[in-house]
Formats: sequence, structure tokens, C-alpha cells
Amino acid sequence: MEPIYLDYAASTPVDPRVLAVMLPYFHESFGNPSSVHRYGQQAEAAVETARETIAATLNCRPEEIIFTSCGSESDNLALRGVAMAMREKTGANWILTSRAEHPAVSKTAIQLEKQHGFQVEWLPVDKFGIVRPETLEKAICNNTAIVSVMYSNNEIGAINPIRELAAVCRAHNVPFHTDAVQAAAYLPVNVQALSVDLMSLGAHKYYGPKGIGALYIRKGTPIASILTGGGQEFGMRAGTSNVPLIVGFAEALRLAAEERAARTASLQPLRDHLIGAVLESIPYVRLTGPIENRMPNHASFVFKDVDGNLLLNLLDAAGFACSSGSACKTGNPEPSDVINALGLSRDWALGSLRITLGSDTTPAHIDAFLQVLPGLVQKSRSLTRG
Repeated sequence: MEPIYLDYAASTPVDPRVLAVMLPYFHESFGNPSSVHRYGQQAEAAVETARETIAATLNCRPEEIIFTSCGSESDNLALRGVAMAMREKTGANWILTSRAEHPAVSKTAIQLEKQHGFQVEWLPVDKFGIVRPETLEKAICNNTAIVSVMYSNNEIGAINPIRELAAVCRAHNVPFHTDAVQAAAYLPVNVQALSVDLMSLGAHKYYGPKGIGALYIRKGTPIASILTGGGQEFGMRAGTSNVPLIVGFAEALRLAAEERAARTASLQPLRDHLIGAVLESIPYVRLTGPIENRMPNHASFVFKDVDGNLLLNLLDAAGFACSSGSACKTGNPEPSDVINALGLSRDWALGSLRITLGSDTTPAHIDAFLQVLPGLVQKSRSLTRG
């Protein structure tokens, strides 16, 4: 049997249509966008056209889009840049975020606290991994420099109430950032409707290339550059523009927005069938994240008395590529911060499994997966217990 890929939250294959628009900028139109000659002008035009395409999708101004190397860099720029600028401007010294964030946010907050004197308050999540507006309302104050809550959780699929959280921040005049790296593949990213001040994106989550991301920064938001050098990206992010990847990023995001409804309609029934079958066929299993308010391609579970990494290896040997959570913690035998934030006991938390569907997933793939999973869970339990 050909291997079956069920880890689309970790990365996606590049869409052939995306690759097609990128190729000319590797060889034919290869100029540096900062050069004044015709080669440079061609490259600059491609970058600015891509910026306009992304701005149209996000419903913002082109100059509010800053290209970065990935979603993690975008998160870093948002937290570090705003925290530093707000402290200089107002003296605000508190960062509010949750333990269920991607490490690009949580570890950045921890470093800002340890090395730069900021104070971090960790917003608790409910049993589904969601930050509630009333929780934020209790924590926010005049000394808050920035609030960062992800749009959708990469490990458990939960969708946060971003519009409501942003409204709390706006009422207190505090910049609000959301990591939308996972969300942009299937959820609307209209920054005006969401009312966010900053939004991180990464192309490889929605059939674009790796190594390119973007940060939306609402005009007027205090922010300092954290990568200094030349004047690229309006002085916010130095470095020669990666033209082919920028072009691919824009096309991938455009297609994601244009085809969002069709992609959701294709995958959500498969996801629902998968979740229902796993909960019915395997004892001592829990769904992580909510049933309803979750990403349409995302299923995640914890199995009692199962070694999650062992289960992944057994699945891989059987021809199925899955994950125990964030790809950023692959190989770590300990439960992730996200799983721990749900308040699970260790005998449950160690047995996490994430299955995420995508463009090549078929009903036959799901049926094949469901045929082998119960036996492999039982085998993992037997080996774990010794």
C-alpha cells in the first residue's frame, strides 16, 4: 500500500498552480527588488503585486503587509516588536497569552520575561483549549503591552473567538495579535471583520512554499523592527526579498480564500466520520478540542495508557503519517504545553494523536486508517504497560 499522508497541519504539498507562478522568478526574472535596473524593477513589481493580492484577501492596505521567512518569525516580530515599542511609548510591561499557543508565541513571551524584564500572565483555557473573552477581560489592564491569542489551535483544532477577544483589547486600547498560521487554510482572514491589530501567516500550511510568511500590522500600531539592516519591508524587516516564495505565498493565499468553501465541504464530512468512528470503536479515548467549533480538516485525540510516540511509529510502519501534536515538538516524549493546558492527567496526556486531512485525502484513506488504528492502539497499550 502506498503511504497515506494525514499530517496536513504540519505541512502541505505545494499546489502545482502555485509552483507554476513561482518558477519564472528563480531563473528568468531573478533580479534583486532593491536594484534600480530593469531586472530589479521586474522583481519589485512581482513583490508589490503579491503584496496587493494578499492585502485584497485580508481586506487591508498593501503597506500593512510585511513579508517574513515563516509564521514563527511573524509571531516573533509581533510580540517582540510591539512589546518593545509599547514599553518605550507608554511604559506598559505585561504580555498576555496562553499556554495553548504555538511555541513561537509562548517561548518568545518566556524569553521576553527572562531576558528583557517583561511580565507574562498566562491566560487559562477552558476544557476545549479556548480562551474566553471574560477571562481576558479580567486579566487585561492599562499596563498590558500586547495580547496574543491564536485564531485556531494547531494541535487540537479549537477555534478561538477572535473577534470578541479583539473587542476586549480595543476597549482597553491594547494591541491584539493573532497567530493565524493554521487558520488561514480554512477560516476567513478579513482583518477588519476580525478587528485584529496584527496577524501572522505562513504559506506552507495552505499549499504554498515553506520559508515564507507574512505579518499584517494595522497602520498606527506601535512596533519596533527586530531585524535591522537595509530598508526592505518599509524598514520593518531587513533582508533581500525572496521573490519566488513571495509570489507563491500570494497565489496560495488567493486560492485558499477562493476555494475555502469547496475545500471545507470536501473535508469536513470525512473529519466527522473519522471522529465518530474513533470514539465509537476504541475504549478509553477522548477528543481533544471541541466537537463543533474546530478546524474542518482536524481530528485529535488522547488515548489512556498509550505512548503517543510509540503509536506514531506503529502507524508509520503501517503506512500512515500522523502527528502527536505540533511538528515543532516531534520526538519529545513529554506532553505538549497545549495538552497539559487541558488539565489532563499524565496517563491520558502522554497518548495524544493528531490526524489532519488535506487535498489528497479520500474516503478510502480514512477507511483504511480506521481499520488499523484500534489494533495499533491496543498494541501500544500492551507494550506501554509491559
